[in-house]
Amino acid sequence: MFMDGSHNTQLDAPTNRTKTGMVTRRSMLRLTVGAGMGLALDGILDLQTVRAATREMKLSQVKEFTTSCNFCSCGCGMIASTRDGKLIAMEGDYDHIVNRGSLCVKGISMFATHTSPHRLAKPRYRAAGSDHWEDISWESAVDRIAQKIRKTRDATWIATEKLEDKDVPVNRTDAIAFMGGAQNTNEECYLFQKATRLLGTAFVEHQARL
Repeated sequence: MFMDGSHNTQLDAPTNRTKTGMVTRRSMLRLTVGAGMGLALDGILDLQTVRAATREMKLSQVKEFTTSCNFCSCGCGMIASTRDGKLIAMEGDYDHIVNRGSLCVKGISMFATHTSPHRLAKPRYRAAGSDHWEDISWESAVDRIAQKIRKTRDATWIATEKLEDKDVPVNRTDAIAFMGGAQNTNEECYLFQKATRLLGTAFVEHQARL
């Protein structure tokens, strides 16, 4: 306060004091309680164990297996994660020699393609002259395909061909072709080649070349 000489009165001076940096009783109480709880929990809980348990919970009941992208001929490796028989995630395989964990736009969309409501989960059949498709069992589909292959092979079988003045054995059919995919492994491709040769099929192609 100060003295006003003209009226000889005391006036209060304006107070502009800031509280920045000042420790109040309330903030001291909060700090004390927080520090005490932290020390208490540190003695009770092992934070590293808690973090490890959290990671284990996220991976609980999860199985992983490797597969290949089926879009093009690059054959990029992927890791699929499943839980209770359902696919929950797909990512690039960092140990794969082709892509080293990276995926293109098509490869990234593999999971969305799998979970799409428009994805067919059962074989379908449309009879000749019919205007609609109907669901059939896998056993029925396999039987139909086997019957078609046998019927076509028997009807179009070529045992020999004329070469100059001689009949040369060829044992093939030109009515059946086989197309493989980029997702097939080397072992699967070997089996496919053996099967097609046994059937007498000379036309074996790859999806990425078409």
